[in-house]
Amino acid sequence: MAVLSSIRLTVRVHPRASRQRRKWDGTRLELWIRQPPVEGAANAATVDEVARWLGIQRRLVHIVSGQASRTKVLEIEGVVVLPAPDVSS
Repeated sequence: MAVLSSIRLTVRVHPRASRQRRKWDGTRLELWIRQPPVEGAANAATVDEVARWLGIQRRLVHIVSGQASRTKVLEIEGVVVLPAPDVSS
């Protein structure tokens, strides 16, 4: 039986970049975004880019810590978690 859950993702943001790009190292996502860290523009762009990268709706991505920091923790909702297979046979 599949269960909906959420995961947390650490993101390092580089605002005011000359071009947008992303780099995933297996544990942390690095984002270069064009928006400045003014009036939440960089935070909104971070949420947009992560949602686009994962192919999910923007409303499923939330910043849970690091609102005013370059290193942020995002929570992604609605992740399908499958139970481990039964290997006792």
